[in-house]
Amino acid sequence: MIRFLHTADWQLGMTRHFLDGEAQPRYSADRLEAVAQMGRVAAEQGCAFVLVCGDVFETNLVGRQVVHRTLDALRGFTVPVYLLPGNHDPLDPSSLYRSPLFLEQCPPNVRVLDGSEPIAVAEGVELVAAPWRTRRPTTDLVAQLIQTLPAGAYPQRILAAHGAVDTLSPDAHDPARIGLAEVERALADGRLAYAALGDRHSVTAVGATGRVWYAGTPEPTRYEETDPGHVLLVDLEPDRVLVRPHRVGRWRFLTESAELAGAADILALAERLQAIEDKPRSIVRLVLVGSLTLAESADLELRLEALRDPFASLHRWTRHERLVVVPDLLDRETLALSGFAAQAFDELRERAADGGDAAGTAARALELLYRLARGR
Repeated sequence: MIRFLHTADWQLGMTRHFLDGEAQPRYSADRLEAVAQMGRVAAEQGCAFVLVCGDVFETNLVGRQVVHRTLDALRGFTVPVYLLPGNHDPLDPSSLYRSPLFLEQCPPNVRVLDGSEPIAVAEGVELVAAPWRTRRPTTDLVAQLIQTLPAGAYPQRILAAHGAVDTLSPDAHDPARIGLAEVERALADGRLAYAALGDRHSVTAVGATGRVWYAGTPEPTRYEETDPGHVLLVDLEPDRVLVRPHRVGRWRFLTESAELAGAADILALAERLQAIEDKPRSIVRLVLVGSLTLAESADLELRLEALRDPFASLHRWTRHERLVVVPDLLDRETLALSGFAAQAFDELRERAADGGDAAGTAARALELLYRLARGR
């Protein structure tokens, strides 16, 4: 039996536009810490090597500091590390893997999978790879590789590949899609023993063999991912494969939905947000529906402002928001407006109530007027 760690899609050097202030540097540092954690997991679990199936870096143009820190982290691994170029960091003319910085600083335990020749990783076990040489391949790189492999169950071969399998890809016209049927035929006749894939950011078993897996991303990158933040511990034996997800990530992308119809609902939402753990590593978007008075809407925004600082990000997902602000006469009386201000209030209230294109803008203007008049 050989045990190895299968991971992918580190995308080191990634930035997220919705992270402000110190949250972005912390996000970057934690992505690198997840890499260091993999080294500890590999040592503790007795892994023979670590296999990274594409997109180690966000682009081939990441800063020197990102490259230095990545290689320093990999230098601390006690086992060999194999890096596969993917669509974010392909082996094109600008390849980071061929840069003087990478070549000079790359530790001896790290090897870039820049060809398809078999690499012996243990007695009777080989690694074969399908590296990307361009961001837009014009063929199925995996099928191309499989056609060169001899049949037979010895040696056992581990495939390292990157890209979308055809059964999961929404783009039927993508020539680079990985044909799952071809991979499963190779598994059936012994040309392959396990297919380690990257590109899909969610941990995913593909097909029915139990031998084709996406490792997902070790730290989440967007809301749409399913159960990210893992690496895969793979036990490969002649007659079976055991795959176990192991959590290394700490960040979370959360969507919180709430229907608001008054002060009690606003308080309940605030309490729910307050109860979220590890706020500095939580990126939260709110989907709000319902109807509030002007005073209630102002109270909602005040409560959200008070809660924002502890979170990495807390924002309203306005594209999906269906929250209507309906100013009532009590709002106007509470403000004790007169003259031009009262006239502006009445005009904005009419526009907010008519449901036209300017309704949202009018409602936000009313909220600002309310807060200014109340001294908030």
